[in-house]
Amino acid sequence: MAEKLTSRPGGDHQGEGGGTSASASATAWEPVPRSRTFELVLARIEEQILAGNLHVGDRLPPERELVELLGVSRAAVREALRVLEAQGVLRSRVGTGPSSGSVISAMPSAGLTQLLRLHMALANFPLTHVVEARATLERSSARLAAERATEDDLARMREQLARMDDPELTLEEFNDSDTAFHVALAEAGGNRLMTDMTVAVRSAVRGALLAAFRELTDWEAVAERLRAEHHAVYAAIAAGDVERSGDLVEAHIRGFHQHIDL
Repeated sequence: MAEKLTSRPGGDHQGEGGGTSASASATAWEPVPRSRTFELVLARIEEQILAGNLHVGDRLPPERELVELLGVSRAAVREALRVLEAQGVLRSRVGTGPSSGSVISAMPSAGLTQLLRLHMALANFPLTHVVEARATLERSSARLAAERATEDDLARMREQLARMDDPELTLEEFNDSDTAFHVALAEAGGNRLMTDMTVAVRSAVRGALLAAFRELTDWEAVAERLRAEHHAVYAAIAAGDVERSGDLVEAHIRGFHQHIDL
């Protein structure tokens, strides 16, 4: 039978792996209003995670218990759990043993970047806002990369530079290597969130960039300038020049978007 949420002094409840499970006392799971019910169920679960009462590996109370604790229908609970599972926050384990039920899981980077990418696409942010955010983000990444890049990091960046130097690359292939270079730069900075955000931003604008590339009458000249700027950014990072690395990558991003007038 799936584990039941119980109340005891201190609000601790030992779950799978010895960690704090669906943990807090029953009073933490207050009934919710009945309007937009499944969203409010989501909010209650998020509150438990943000409060530190639920951690990766912990199990939520069974559906029927959540129905009682929150004062909602089973349909609302199931819808909320489906949303969290689609987001990568929960994984379902089938069965009746101690490891069954809905388990809190760490969201993989791919899941996070997909959510960010979709949000950016649906929110229809003005391009100026995207460029500003990207320039600020990658300036910080480049500065960190100049401080932290390993030889493996530098090798991954050089690999993409060599690919972009190939004059036979198609627009799509050039753009993909360009993206891979900037992702490698972010990875060299050692900040996973900044890397995921870089991937999300580049993925969100990929279609618009390719469309703009195809409209250029001087693509070869633009590509040559981009190659030179990428090499300069790499050289500054490899030299450990923090200020120059940040300045160059920001100028590269802003200058590129001004040139293509996207």
